[in-house]
Amino acid sequence: MELKGKCAIVTGGTRGIGRAVALMLAREGCNVAINYRKSDKEAKEIVEEIKKMGRDALAVKADVSSYEDAQKMFEKVLETFGHLDILVNNAGINWDGVIWKMSEEQFDTVIATNLKGCFIYNKLAAGHFKDRRYGKIVNISSINGLRGKFGQTNYSASKGGEIALTKSLAKELGKFNVNVNCICPGMVMTEMAQKIPQQFLDTATDETVLGRLAESDDVANVVVFLCSEKSRHITGEVIKVDGGQYI
Repeated sequence: MELKGKCAIVTGGTRGIGRAVALMLAREGCNVAINYRKSDKEAKEIVEEIKKMGRDALAVKADVSSYEDAQKMFEKVLETFGHLDILVNNAGINWDGVIWKMSEEQFDTVIATNLKGCFIYNKLAAGHFKDRRYGKIVNISSINGLRGKFGQTNYSASKGGEIALTKSLAKELGKFNVNVNCICPGMVMTEMAQKIPQQFLDTATDETVLGRLAESDDVANVVVFLCSEKSRHITGEVIKVDGGQYI
């Protein structure tokens, strides 16, 4: 097991990519804390699933855009696990619309969740990892943070910000033996994607060179690699997991 004895926080860990990441980290020996906003049932289920693997698990109901909520979560995690080794910043939302129709609320809500939330959790993890002189941070962005996307100025801006934050933080934390990297998935067949009209899924599939859309585990596999010592000399990188959709 690559991560035996390690402890991780995964934001947005009850479904989609976050759920896959949490379970895969646990399979590799990691104790896992997830944060979630709505579904108590799903949170309870994933905690039970992780505990069946013989790992410790914790679910904390917290709004990622709230600094107070985040502080309480970190305190609970440290109280439960004793230390923290890994942060996977996955929580995110979209609220699409062309910019001339986009409300200030639409913009602010997406930026607050995706970019401010990333800042808050990276900040709190950075202080802990700096003191321990060890840590792994993986921020989940999007290829739309690299290329932009019609109808997603707010989302693309937030995800582009996550990429820039990752690179800057990698420079700040490198001397403390902390790796900070970013993953940019393309379209992934999560529960959210399954609600997208088929014509848009077909367009995304046609954009790939592999002729298929990713599953959540395709992203989770790369997260586990970046959290392991196999990636100890990789930091500040932006890795696309998109089947060639970006190119």
